[in-house]
Amino acid sequence: MFGYHGKFLRVDLSKGEIEDMSLDSNMLQKYIGGSTLAARLIYEHVDKRIKSLDPQSSLIFATGPFTGSPVPMVSRCSVCGISPLTGIWGEATTGGIFPVRLKSSGYDGILIVGKAANPVYLSIINGKAEIRDAQAVWGRDAYETQDILTKAFKDTKVSISCIGSAGEKLLKHACIMNDGGRASGRCGLGALMGSKNLKAVVVGGGIKIDAANETQLKELTAIARERIAGHMMANAYREYGTNLWMDFGMRLGDVPVKYFTKNTFPAKKLSGGAFREAFNIHNYACHGCPIGCGRIIPDFTKDIKQVDGPEYETTAAFGPLCMNFDIESVVMANHLCNMHGLDTISTGVSIAFAMYLYEKGKLTREKAGMEIKWGDGKTVVKLVKMIIDRKGIGKLLSQGTLQMARELGVSEEEAAQVKGLEIPMHDPRAFVGMALTYATGPRGACHLKGDFYTIDTPLDSIPELGIFAGDKNASVGKAEVVAKFQSYNEIYNSLALCKFSPLTATQISMVLNSITGWEYTPADLLTFGERSINLKRAINNKLGVTRKDDKLPKIAIKALKEGATAGQTPDMDLLLKDYYRVNQWDWKTGKPTKEKLESLGLGDVAQDLWKA
Repeated sequence: MFGYHGKFLRVDLSKGEIEDMSLDSNMLQKYIGGSTLAARLIYEHVDKRIKSLDPQSSLIFATGPFTGSPVPMVSRCSVCGISPLTGIWGEATTGGIFPVRLKSSGYDGILIVGKAANPVYLSIINGKAEIRDAQAVWGRDAYETQDILTKAFKDTKVSISCIGSAGEKLLKHACIMNDGGRASGRCGLGALMGSKNLKAVVVGGGIKIDAANETQLKELTAIARERIAGHMMANAYREYGTNLWMDFGMRLGDVPVKYFTKNTFPAKKLSGGAFREAFNIHNYACHGCPIGCGRIIPDFTKDIKQVDGPEYETTAAFGPLCMNFDIESVVMANHLCNMHGLDTISTGVSIAFAMYLYEKGKLTREKAGMEIKWGDGKTVVKLVKMIIDRKGIGKLLSQGTLQMARELGVSEEEAAQVKGLEIPMHDPRAFVGMALTYATGPRGACHLKGDFYTIDTPLDSIPELGIFAGDKNASVGKAEVVAKFQSYNEIYNSLALCKFSPLTATQISMVLNSITGWEYTPADLLTFGERSINLKRAINNKLGVTRKDDKLPKIAIKALKEGATAGQTPDMDLLLKDYYRVNQWDWKTGKPTKEKLESLGLGDVAQDLWKA
């Protein structure tokens, strides 16, 4: 079984039991790893009656066959479960060195169920797993927790994935932190981890995996490094980080401003260059990555010796979305989220929603207990703290925009979310393909389950699979290429491979084959992606998702009067009908058809989903 250890660690925290769980080679070839393998393992136990935070609910950390290989940009793993925020399929990915050390601990992943009677953490070192008392770190922030546990394992090189106070308090958009400020950011999986009284996972070891063709893998690794070194975007990310998109995206109308009601702003105040000028920026690279797109700000204040980030999504969420151009407040808001383990996208969108409602008079000063005005950086930071502490209006904001709308009695069309997950920092009016991706993505509004803005900019294309740039504003004919690109994107979180890797589909399939000994073609990657998308859709269908849930709120698609997208709005009805036809999803129910599921080797899912 090349590329794998062939086993997961299964942990039942309620019973205090740990056991190895073998992985069948046929299952691995069909579901590969990462989020897709996790979806297959979770599918059997999905029940609408079991809520995300119930002890029976599963939490999975999963690597893939690329993890731990010499190929650059593969220190990634997926964290999956039913989202506490949305109540449907939830997944997040992270980098750093934690994924590699999880793989070198002797396991391909961890499946965790149950709830410990008292706070615990899990250690896995060279194949030996233990459930340990976590009283010494419960109540500590994410940085403190990592520092304390690293010192506790001083004789071993370890990496720690943990929750902060947001996860302990079960905040619905809590995330999981590792290696300083790396985050499994979206879907509230930190709350799922906290609900199990699981503070951290400590991994380390030196257990290696073999590749089927080491000679070919070495050659492909050299080619990959050469391609990365000469790639335009790789060099741009190295220089400016992900925040290079700020001014470029503004020119395209892609950066949402003033809670999705504007798209022009002074981008130079928060661009990658602005951060270079304001701070002594250092680069951060995940293990084995030659780019180093991560940002580190040392000595931010007298008391804060280092801030990780902020990246583009965070800067846009706490910046232009809130009409806030105070760069130091953006950095501080990001740091607080990192410390306490909070999704910066959902947090920023919720704060911007509060500002929008305050201006409209739908959130009064009496209800809020304070003024919440546009552009006030101090208020942004204050609200982040209140969300973390669940105090005052922060308690409402910690529930996310959908619940905010419901509790304040405003239309859900004003809540910038899809299926409960807040919309990221790419405006769906700028790229019609993104609007459709948001509406149909397996975890709700997600810019990574099909980052279509990279295709229609155009910054990228996938000629082997017929994925090319088109008219970014045209709804006609868009569904077919969006569906293909969504399926293709599924491979990244399964291998696992960084989304910024410039490897072609052909190169990816060749690397996969050299590691595993399989015979995947680029077309097979697409078929695999379709299987993954449809499996996750079936999970969501079992949890109650129907066609009516595939929609965007009016706040995010109403035509604006200014900027690059003036007068433009996606034709969602046309897009969705075409998408359902292309994907062979049933228009009445929103389920993949029985024939489609069976064609993808998901016969048991078809029988389950369409039983009389």
